Amino acid sequence: MKHSRMIGKIGLAGLFMATMTVKAEESPTFAKDVEFLSKHTKVIVLADGDAKVALVPDYQGRVMTSTLGGDNGQGFGWLNYKLIEQGVLSKDAAKGKLEEHIYVFGGEERFWLGPEGGQYGLFFSPGTKFDFASWHTPPALDTEGFEVVKSNAKSATFRRDMKLTNASGANFEVRVDRDVNLLSPANAAKAFGITLSPAMKSVAYETDNKITNIGKEPWTKDKGLISIWILGMYKPAPDVTVVIPFKAGPESKLGPKVNDTYFGKIAPEYLQVRDDVLFFKGDGTRRGKIGISPARSKGIAGSYDSKAKVLTLMTYNEQKAPHGFVNSMWELQKDPFSGDVINSYNDGSPEPGKAPLGPFFELETSSPAAALKPGKSLQHIQRTIHLTGPAEELDRIAKLKLGVGLDVISATFASK
Repeated sequence: MKHSRMIGKIGLAGLFMATMTVKAEESPTFAKDVEFLSKHTKVIVLADGDAKVALVPDYQGRVMTSTLGGDNGQGFGWLNYKLIEQGVLSKDAAKGKLEEHIYVFGGEERFWLGPEGGQYGLFFSPGTKFDFASWHTPPALDTEGFEVVKSNAKSATFRRDMKLTNASGANFEVRVDRDVNLLSPANAAKAFGITLSPAMKSVAYETDNKITNIGKEPWTKDKGLISIWILGMYKPAPDVTVVIPFKAGPESKLGPKVNDTYFGKIAPEYLQVRDDVLFFKGDGTRRGKIGISPARSKGIAGSYDSKAKVLTLMTYNEQKAPHGFVNSMWELQKDPFSGDVINSYNDGSPEPGKAPLGPFFELETSSPAAALKPGKSLQHIQRTIHLTGPAEELDRIAKLKLGVGLDVISATFASK
């Protein structure tokens, strides 16, 4: 997420109320989340014992929340209760007018398409400035649902055909196919390259996202390309730290270790960068965004909540990118195909007196730019796992996959 997009009909005070969730001590269980969502939209629940995932077709087949503790366990996804309750997608106009910029429904993994900004951005109309007033989320990625092709206890398949126009006037006819699969502990362990003892509790899922050029013209770099962009909103907490390992090496060869220019430099009490790993606060108190380039990426990102003792890992299918990665910066870009592959966003007040969008924190991944001929497709797979259990096992997994132990993660911002 980049800018507050709800100012308008409800005003700043309304935005603050609409984007607040219940207090942490009143945080609802997974069952309560599902019960609430079911009052306002269709919900599909995937389940394997205590591991459960809730999906909403009307919100582009997004994963709204997941749990490893069964119906009475806490969900990991941030949900915008106030906004969902307004019934803004209802056909009954009396229930709510469509907002101009975006609906921040929440959800821990959603499907988007990039780039956001720049001369090939999908969130700006031709001839407009790269500013908030001109910025609009395409309805197909915001207020228009996906079709449920099929579903069962462990998976669901969604589809949507859409037409999009970028800031340079190029048109894209796109078919989106999205499969969401709940992974068993054995399959999750194999997918993440870890071992899980019976003492560990986990919930893991995979989303297999595919875009197909269903138009008559090829997608070419001179008119702009698009990419699959997967983002998630998680519940923030003072003790949450995002951890992203990256390839060590000189900037002359690999480029900057991290891109933190989305909203300007990030203060050291929120971002610590070492030789091959960075730490970024996910507390939802100050807005900031970081990015890892394809040259630096190790294909994984994670977070650790030292109070709840929950370790989260996120991976994606690394693949060749002959056309680079799209650039989402809000500017006329010198290199539109030098974008990041992994991002993390910490929401919060953009300035004193301004309301946050959530608050929440995000982990994001992107596919390579898709230069597709008619009928051809590009696939992007993202996998997420939440883990809790014996400290020594969580520590072993953190060291193996993120390169640092839990003590290092927990201590990074402890005195900052």
